[in-house]
Amino acid sequence: MTEETTPPKRGVSLTAQIIIWVFIAGLLALVGFGLNRARNPMAAVGDRVPDFDLVYYKGYEYNGTAQMKLSDLRGKIVVINIWASWCKPCEQEAPELEKAWQFYKDGNDVVFVGVDYVDTPAGANEYLKKFSITFPNAPDLKSNISSILNRQMGVPETYFIDREGILRNVKIGPFASPGEIQSIIQSIQ
Repeated sequence: MTEETTPPKRGVSLTAQIIIWVFIAGLLALVGFGLNRARNPMAAVGDRVPDFDLVYYKGYEYNGTAQMKLSDLRGKIVVINIWASWCKPCEQEAPELEKAWQFYKDGNDVVFVGVDYVDTPAGANEYLKKFSITFPNAPDLKSNISSILNRQMGVPETYFIDREGILRNVKIGPFASPGEIQSIIQSIQ
């Protein structure tokens, strides 16, 4: 009988194993960081809101300006309402937001901005006309704005930003009255 010799099994070198484990640990840390960030909003009360672009719907521009950055509104109190045409609670608060806007619009000190969350332009236009909305409104089709602000609780959500760009208050759910909106704004002034 002849004895067959099999070549010795070669494992992965210790150096390669260490590199693989370091890579896996780094990947897990990155995934964990991403999950934590998704669970927590980018902007928290007391923090400066990261800048973002607003490209307004035609007919819902701010002072005739079709596109601007949030930072362009510094010096004013900014009320950002995230809504969607398919959202029933948004329909409940739409008249209240418009009444509050009518109260502030001539003062040039408070700006309301509607951010239409993952919607269709046709649905958004129908909604804006149905509730006679006149304050500036911008789409958020790719969730860029809502990913900075939205606490992922759903719509509607409203964010109150002071003159320096600091987030001062967050309202999750619909407003019951224009007075509720006004009292939050007064607490910021």
